[in-house]
Amino acid sequence: MEEFLASSTYIDWQHPAVLAQALQLAGRSDDQTEIARRCFHFVRDQIRHSWDYRQNPVTCKASDVLVHGTGYCYAKSHLLAALLRANGIPAGLCYQRLTIANEPPFCLHGLNAVFLPQHGWYRLDARGNKPGVQAEFCPPQEQLAFAIATAGEQDYDGIWAEPHAAVLSALLEQPTVEAVLENLPDADLSTATTPARLKFS
Repeated sequence: MEEFLASSTYIDWQHPAVLAQALQLAGRSDDQTEIARRCFHFVRDQIRHSWDYRQNPVTCKASDVLVHGTGYCYAKSHLLAALLRANGIPAGLCYQRLTIANEPPFCLHGLNAVFLPQHGWYRLDARGNKPGVQAEFCPPQEQLAFAIATAGEQDYDGIWAEPHAAVLSALLEQPTVEAVLENLPDADLSTATTPARLKFS
């Protein structure tokens, strides 16, 4: 589990602002499921999805997502992982490959997995709700933002400790949220191999 608790360049939970927010969310609770629920709701509801709100700047690091209060799904998943790890709760990154309007082209969608003592690895999606999107924290049942509905879409069963290179490229190289939308990351992760990945079982 060490990789899923680590502080790193993009999941920088040791940043003072991230750590302070994580501790505030935990409060006096020592119930990891309850803390995970609070962290999920904070990122889902208090951090604005960059495109939903047309809000710059483009963020990637968890600390930048928190400071600016905005991020694409990928960046929001970095912050959620950081808040969970700061509370000693193993967390990683997951991806789906989806269409934008039920037909190609495809792009990756970022979400999270958290390890809960009573349930094991559990996926959750804090991209932010809106009409037609209703993600919830209700373990052991998953309620993600998007279902696989179109031929060619994929629900990858890996858990990554660090962001995928395609995601980093999109967030770090594009200057505005509009530019990110025009260059959404895509990759076929079905045959990807990495030592920081687990399988759901």
